[in-house]
Amino acid sequence: MINNAKYFYRTVVFSQLNNKVALADIDEPKKVSYLEGWMGIVVSLADGQHTIEELVGYLSKQYPQPPSNLIETIESVIERLIEGELLKMSDEAVSLPYYLASPIEQLDLEKARTLIKQDGYQEKD
Repeated sequence: MINNAKYFYRTVVFSQLNNKVALADIDEPKKVSYLEGWMGIVVSLADGQHTIEELVGYLSKQYPQPPSNLIETIESVIERLIEGELLKMSDEAVSLPYYLASPIEQLDLEKARTLIKQDGYQEKD
């Protein structure tokens, strides 16, 4: 069972083009791996500044009548993303490093690459 009071944040560089979310490679920005719908939504919203409870509230408002299994779906997606090390949880808000804070299309790639090296960040394969 997921603690909905926890903050959630991504641990991967991502792309967000044409309403599709994908994992991106900072060294090869055009090389992407698309995420299925719910996973992409959660990764794109995983900015470290919001709790799971806030995510559920936000997503509920996207529907005239939210699906009855919305909470279970979101929790299942979060569990899979955590298992895949694409997402982490925290008791407090988290400030993401520059290279994880925005889609790759909005980043200065040279700055992002430099900061990644300085931080010792390892991209997920």
